[in-house]
Amino acid sequence: MLKFTDIGQQNPPKREIDLRKDDFKEIYDEFISDKATEQSSRCSQCGVPFCQIHCPLSNNIPDWLKLTAEGRLQEAYELSQSTNNMPEVCGRICPQDRLCEGNCVIEQSGHGTVTIGSVEKYITENAWANGWVKPINIKNEINQSIGIIGSGPAGLACAEQLRSSGYKVTIYDRYDRPGGLLIYGIPNFKLEKFVVERRTKLLKDSGIKFIQNFEVGKDASLEDLRKKHDAILIATGVYKARQIDIPGNDLENIFPAMEFLTASNKKGLGDKVKLFDNGKLNAEGKDIVVIGGGDTAMDCVRTAIRQNAKSVKCLYRRDKENMPGSAREVSNAEEEGVEFVWLSSPKHFEGKNKVESLTANKIKLGEPDETGRRKPEVQSGSEFEIKADMVIKALGFDPEDLPNLFDSKELKVSKWGTIKTDFDTMETNLQGVFAAGDIIRGASLVVWAIKDGRDAAVSIKKFLKRKLLEQDKVA
Repeated sequence: MLKFTDIGQQNPPKREIDLRKDDFKEIYDEFISDKATEQSSRCSQCGVPFCQIHCPLSNNIPDWLKLTAEGRLQEAYELSQSTNNMPEVCGRICPQDRLCEGNCVIEQSGHGTVTIGSVEKYITENAWANGWVKPINIKNEINQSIGIIGSGPAGLACAEQLRSSGYKVTIYDRYDRPGGLLIYGIPNFKLEKFVVERRTKLLKDSGIKFIQNFEVGKDASLEDLRKKHDAILIATGVYKARQIDIPGNDLENIFPAMEFLTASNKKGLGDKVKLFDNGKLNAEGKDIVVIGGGDTAMDCVRTAIRQNAKSVKCLYRRDKENMPGSAREVSNAEEEGVEFVWLSSPKHFEGKNKVESLTANKIKLGEPDETGRRKPEVQSGSEFEIKADMVIKALGFDPEDLPNLFDSKELKVSKWGTIKTDFDTMETNLQGVFAAGDIIRGASLVVWAIKDGRDAAVSIKKFLKRKLLEQDKVA
């Protein structure tokens, strides 16, 4: 260890730009064994591991880096997965530059961070290749069941934790495949779908039951599921797109980000997608404008590039330094030919029936607001026009109206529409109904959803044990 003074930082090589723009495969090659060992050996094994502190899951990063450097890869994997239900996913899509790697001690000292995410991906893929990742083996199944609504990262993480403890678990999901955002929201060039399908198959092989194409409120109410199961977890995520209330918003060829990304991902999975097949949701040969500056906006612009768009522009009201998205993703987008139009905000859309252009205002950044970010202020007389055959709105997501959607008017939500839960237990106002992930915290990172799913599993187990004790007392 401690070789950071002799060995420089090195990420796995990216595929050539011209090659990666032509397909949806992941852009990073994997570490070879020697390089993974070498980069792991750069860890300083510091007394206060800021990488671990800034990881939502508190992954024991220094220890599994040390095990990797020593060639003890099975132990490294076992330690990695002990705190993380999807290390192969987090190694690919976590914004490490904002979390573990961005807070690495040797990064702060100017030596370049340990490439934690790439090593995490390497040791997990190595574990799959060697057959070290096995289904959960239940010897004594507990006769209590949990119904989980939503098969995204929070739901899957909670399901695995509960199944490991012996409980019966059923996951209900309104889509035709499990995985939620991991399947339909994140493009293949960041997360190839076999990674998600492999993980969900493992959970099925562990005895977790998946019921797809199931809509709570339509196929069964929340109350129906409460009667069927001993506890419920709501882990639906947030999918309602935020809107831009400006003139021309009702023109054709203006789409929310998830509609565009879902169509692309479904095509990648081999599905027939009518709106893509007829050219409407296909960016090929079109001038594309994406509005927004987060990771979803980066997914959209990079997807449009791969669909052979004529041009791709990203319109964002702040500057590059104030973008909420990953700096690494912005850099990848710039390499691939995306044009960023900084400090700009849409004013109105132009066109007869479908959008043909948009008019935008130039923005200047004023004084910081209550969040600490500088307020965008419109510059008078600064209008300019951008040609657009398709506009994609990537302005974030809000919760759907779950009390109405689930036919459960008594379910309490916050003023933002997120489900209200007890801060400590994650239980809603309905006894035995818990919630986790974006539906309680708002649109956030996959790693936080996994953390919430694990925490919810702990609370659900405590609730079920109390319930069993109370039943025994009555008996």
